[in-house]
Amino acid sequence: MQVRGVRSCDAVVIGGGIAGMSAAYSLSRLGVDVVVLEREDSLTAHSTGRSAAQYIETYGGPLNQALTVASRDFLLGDADGLAEAPLLQPRAFLWVGAAEHLGDLENLRQEMLPLSPQLAIVGAGEAREYCPVLDPEWLAGGLFEEGSYDIDVAGLHQTFLRGARRQGTTVVRSSPVEAMERAHGRWQLRGAAGTFAAPVVVNAAGAWADEVAGRAGVGPLGLTPLRRTIFTFAAPAGYPAEEVWRWPLVADIGGGFYFKPEGPAQLLGSPADETPDVPCDARAEELDVARGIDAVNGATTLGVRAVRSVWAGLRTFAADRHPVVGFDDTAEGFVWCAGQGGTGIQTSPAMGEVVASVVCGTPPPAELANVVEELSPRRLRPDR
Repeated sequence: MQVRGVRSCDAVVIGGGIAGMSAAYSLSRLGVDVVVLEREDSLTAHSTGRSAAQYIETYGGPLNQALTVASRDFLLGDADGLAEAPLLQPRAFLWVGAAEHLGDLENLRQEMLPLSPQLAIVGAGEAREYCPVLDPEWLAGGLFEEGSYDIDVAGLHQTFLRGARRQGTTVVRSSPVEAMERAHGRWQLRGAAGTFAAPVVVNAAGAWADEVAGRAGVGPLGLTPLRRTIFTFAAPAGYPAEEVWRWPLVADIGGGFYFKPEGPAQLLGSPADETPDVPCDARAEELDVARGIDAVNGATTLGVRAVRSVWAGLRTFAADRHPVVGFDDTAEGFVWCAGQGGTGIQTSPAMGEVVASVVCGTPPPAELANVVEELSPRRLRPDR
């Protein structure tokens, strides 16, 4: 959509990925007139469209875990009546480890019991019943989680987009923000699609969030994009497709790999890499793909020799690996919604509600009342 002249609104959200659209949806539900500006022609060109997309309550540390649990009802329900199909499909999660990491499995179980009491330590034999291609010579044990799901990322993003548009949100694609300044209590943002004016700007620009802040004269938070590599490969011969489809997502507690079923007769794998990068259209490196194949082959009998497709995405973190949501103390009306790392999809419903509560001054969801302050960008500028 092209906009000419000056378009005034209550809030401009920069970034049309899952973070920006969930924020726009939650804001619009509270009666906020929102404009979303997306630099690309596609709203899901980068991290949102490249996620392995799993709902895992044991992943990401305490703050992310709380946001994930707070998102469960929205994701498992009908998404406020907006979802056209189920957003989650059951996919059990199996942490696995070699002998030297058995203690890590038990530590994670103890940490997560308050949120996920269904977690169970399993021996090597039982782990292989869930996924028979695990190599018994490598495998020492596992941690099994039933309350995990595949996420329909495209369906979830469309749900937020659909809901926001029904509330009057304007979405403008191919519109990178070229300049920003604040005057007379309002931000003015200039770009190819025109000029937009609003008292509040929400910076949901993902890997580009620090760059966007710089255009507003706001200091960076030190957000770091980390590249994650994904590859797909054929399912092993000798296993019926329906059996393979029932396998869990399997992840090395030591951080060396993960893999899971992905479509008919195909598996998706990753070296679980976190390679520092710059904001960009990320591309997989051959060496990272090779490392992923070696890691998967070293722990399984899959014998992966060729891949069908490869890609990479950027997962952006703050130094403490917690998301950043809140007003910036150095710039009136400038709100951060960034640093979601590898949990941006599964936490998006709760993150959107937190953004809306911060912007509108309304109470956050009760289960997140003690979380909001911990998400504030203030923690990353201790000198202020």
